[in-house]
Amino acid sequence: MLGCCGLCRSNDKDFDFFYFVQQWPGAYCDANKHHCCYPKSGKPAADFGIHGLWPNYEDGSYPSNCDTDNSFDESEIQDLEGKLIREWPSLSCPSSDGLKFWSHEWNKHGTCSESFLNQRGYFQAALNLKEKTNLLQTLRDAGIEPNDEFYNLEDVKQAIQEGTGYEPWIECNQDEEGNSQLYQVYMCVDTSGKNLIQCPVRPRGNCASKIQFPSF
Repeated sequence: MLGCCGLCRSNDKDFDFFYFVQQWPGAYCDANKHHCCYPKSGKPAADFGIHGLWPNYEDGSYPSNCDTDNSFDESEIQDLEGKLIREWPSLSCPSSDGLKFWSHEWNKHGTCSESFLNQRGYFQAALNLKEKTNLLQTLRDAGIEPNDEFYNLEDVKQAIQEGTGYEPWIECNQDEEGNSQLYQVYMCVDTSGKNLIQCPVRPRGNCASKIQFPSF
């Protein structure tokens, strides 16, 4: 799984906004055929999965690992685990139950949001944002399907902007044939973790003008 963009500032708890990042599993597995493993619960649904909720600064850098005394505690999210397994699955190898992935995300990123969100609140905020953005349905409403077809990058962006009210940033990767694929969608969120906002800064683009939406 990729980390967040920009330069890291360790142990700095102040931040300006979140990147909320969702990942398309078909693109992850196409680009990592030998490093893609389904969770122990089985193949995830053909839907965007949460990658993370990452505090960032408006200059493009970000805080990380802000509180080593508040490491991941599974007991804090036990009532959310069913939803996390479905909505925030790990595709890395070896196959896992997701705890290592969620632990990494909390320890690296979530601890930097503690002034606004405790551990349970952090994971609940991400689940709420996934439901609010509803990316797959938003794209399907615009006739953009995960069917291995190629779509104009600007059409993908426009569909998400019309569906959510805010412009996304699209990250692409490449499959074994070198095709540019829809991989991750970044939306920006205020420091409460509740409200989408216009992005103050965006990572560098890496998509072709036409991108594939691979099946899964």
